[in-house]
Amino acid sequence: MHLHARDAFTREPVEIRFDRAITGVDPLLAPPAEHLPFVAPGWIDLQVNGFAGADYCNPNCSLESIDHSLDVQFATGVTRILATVITGGEKEIVGSMRNLADAKEQLPNGHAIEGFHVEGPHISAEEGPRGAHPQRWVRKPDVEEFKRWQDAARGYIRLVTLSPEWPEAPAYTKALVREGIIVSIGHTKATGDEIRAVVDAGATKSTHLGNGAHGIMQRHPNYIWEQLAEDRLAAGFICDGFHLPACFIKSAIRAKGIERSILVTDAVAPAECAPGYYQLGEVDVELLAEGRVVMRGGTRLAGSALRMDVAVGNTVRMGEVRLADVLTMASRNAARVARMPNRQRGLQPGERADFVLFHFDEETSRIQVVATWLSGKLVYRAA
Repeated sequence: MHLHARDAFTREPVEIRFDRAITGVDPLLAPPAEHLPFVAPGWIDLQVNGFAGADYCNPNCSLESIDHSLDVQFATGVTRILATVITGGEKEIVGSMRNLADAKEQLPNGHAIEGFHVEGPHISAEEGPRGAHPQRWVRKPDVEEFKRWQDAARGYIRLVTLSPEWPEAPAYTKALVREGIIVSIGHTKATGDEIRAVVDAGATKSTHLGNGAHGIMQRHPNYIWEQLAEDRLAAGFICDGFHLPACFIKSAIRAKGIERSILVTDAVAPAECAPGYYQLGEVDVELLAEGRVVMRGGTRLAGSALRMDVAVGNTVRMGEVRLADVLTMASRNAARVARMPNRQRGLQPGERADFVLFHFDEETSRIQVVATWLSGKLVYRAA
């Protein structure tokens, strides 16, 4: 199989040959007269709590609903995700792990679920940093509990978010890193010394940096500055226009550098649904008409309804970042941080044939997805 498009990084017309993996990439010496779309590696989202009505935190979420949620994400250019489960009781987390493992193994496109991300329950119990996570299930890190999660997940857990403020956090981090797990810092009120202790133990990422934080905090030092300054940490950013202002996006990406910046959606079940009431695990949320997801009856953000194609365009515009660099943040960087094999070198022979074709409006930074391939299979084409 082959496709003709403009390489989104070089802007040159190319022919890409592929089956399940890329077999060749060559310049088009005589490109067609019609306007070619851009091609980029399919986007990767390391933090998806649900989509299109499917709640990944619900152990009883049907496989049909999860299958539909993947189809809708393909339409946004996403090809690989870490299905994310937030703070809950052990029974609920274990049940969600089993259900997601079934989805990964049984659904036709289940391999788009690269693995699982457990966000919590070892986070701050304090108002603000805890975000929308239910306080009653916040608890200290426990390696034996993690092993029970991983057993239920059939080994598919790839990433765990915790707060370094727990005395057990450094030892827990070391234990998980020895098992090949990526440990990320998030929903924290940790001091600089506590943050450095878990980074020394092997933590390599910050979860949705700038969010899951106090509304008012000491101007310096504080845990956001500490993570921005720590060069051993990559950072995920939610660029939906609600979670972070443009000034923070610009400053944070400049501080971390393109190479340590990642786009995530933190999408929840209401994403791509009509405004109204929904569930995130046991948490009641509301999707407002403007696209903001909040705790029901309040204003506190509870995940997002963000699409990755919109996140890419927003980051170009709000962060004043080149399209090629944003595409790197949405694909190669995420693959590297999550240690996804055959997805870290971009449009190169031997890499998985995960592609997104799209048009890009230079004036508005708007993305229009044309088609998406997953392991060489066409999984979405615009009507």
